[in-house]
This record gives sequence, structure tokens and C-alpha cells, in this order.
Amino acid sequence: MPLKFYSTLASPPSLAVRQCLAYLNIQYELEDLDYSSGTHMSEEFAKKNPQKEIPLIDDDGFQLSESNAILQYLADKYAKDQTLYPKDLKERALVNHRLCFDLSTYYRNICDYAVNPMFFDYPRTDLALKKTHIALSNFNTYLERTGTKYAATNHITIADFQLATSIMCLESINFDLSDYPLVQKWYATFKQEYPELWKLLEPEMLVLTACEKNPPDLSHMVHPIHPVRKS
Repeated sequence: MPLKFYSTLASPPSLAVRQCLAYLNIQYELEDLDYSSGTHMSEEFAKKNPQKEIPLIDDDGFQLSESNAILQYLADKYAKDQTLYPKDLKERALVNHRLCFDLSTYYRNICDYAVNPMFFDYPRTDLALKKTHIALSNFNTYLERTGTKYAATNHITIADFQLATSIMCLESINFDLSDYPLVQKWYATFKQEYPELWKLLEPEMLVLTACEKNPPDLSHMVHPIHPVRKS
């Protein structure tokens, strides 16, 4: 049976997994869930993922959520060489670090500043902006210290899939990256060297841009965490 991939439109974690699936040329069956409908928060979906979050894969009955875990699993199972998720202990540790950094700091702060206010009743605050600048400064420093073309090594890795989708969110709101030249260079290199992956991200980025200009009406949704904007 083909791998099932549960995804949703313009979801950065889902897009990271989509890049990995495309890069590894993995055939899969897409289960595209409409986020605005709240399908992912249904009790039926909770049987697949108790966290009621997207993305999720079902690999012949093996169900796995959390995009980082999915990327690691796919790279270990399907990668044809050791560049995408290196076996070398130190290189793999750096990739794992970048994945953790994206989850704990980079995407978390970017999402709080750029994405959550598009969909939910959150203001864009000076504190959220400060945290975003700190995250970008951290990443710029990591790139400076390693001196590598990509986030952890001189080859693209699963960490770049996550980090690229995170910064895509900033591009969707025309965020100025000029204070972070190594981040700019890394992002431009990704687009230039992997245009087929950027083609997956660009239309989703434009969806976010549209949501920035015209926030979607989610007033019908009862979200367990985020405050829903009243229509």
C-alpha cells in the first residue's frame, strides 16, 4: 500500500514533509484536510493522531505525527545516500540540533509573529518581533560558525526543509532580512539549487500572503488553544 500523507494547505510543517517526499521520490496518497473546517480536530482524526495535529503519515499501518519525527523516519528508510540525514555522529547531531532549534525557537517565534495573527485573534507585538529577530540572529550565527552552504552541512538535509518553510512565512509578509546576510544567502541558495522544492513552497507562500491581506473567517471553529477571531 502507498504511504498516506495527511496534510493541509499552507502548513509549514506539512510543507517540510512534502519536500522530503518529493526529494526522495516517494510515492504517496495525499489526504488533504481543510484546516478551516476543523476536520483535524475531530474525534475521528484523533484516533489517528491524539494531538489532532497535521502532518501525519500512515506507512502501511504505522502512523507517525510530528514533522521532525516524520522527516527522520523517511530519511532513514528511503534515503539513497547519507547526505540528507548523515550517519556521521557529529553531522547528524548538527542536523538534529537544527531541527530542535526550528521547533523550539525559529519556527515557534516566526509562527507567533507572522502566521498566528493571520488566522487567530493575536496582535503582532513588539515582543514577538524581538523574538523573531533573536531567532534570525541565532541562525545567522550558526551559519557563520559552521561556514557551510546549508544549515548543518554543505549538502541539503532534512533540517533545511524545516528552516526553509519557516522563513517562507516571513517572506509572505515581506519581512526585511537584510540584517541577516548569511540567512539571506542560504535561502537564495536553496531556491537556486532546488527550484523543484521551491515550486512546492512558492504557491503556499502566496496563500499565506493572501491570508495576510484578507484573514480567513474561522469564527465557526472552536479551537482548544488559539483564540478565534470573531467575524
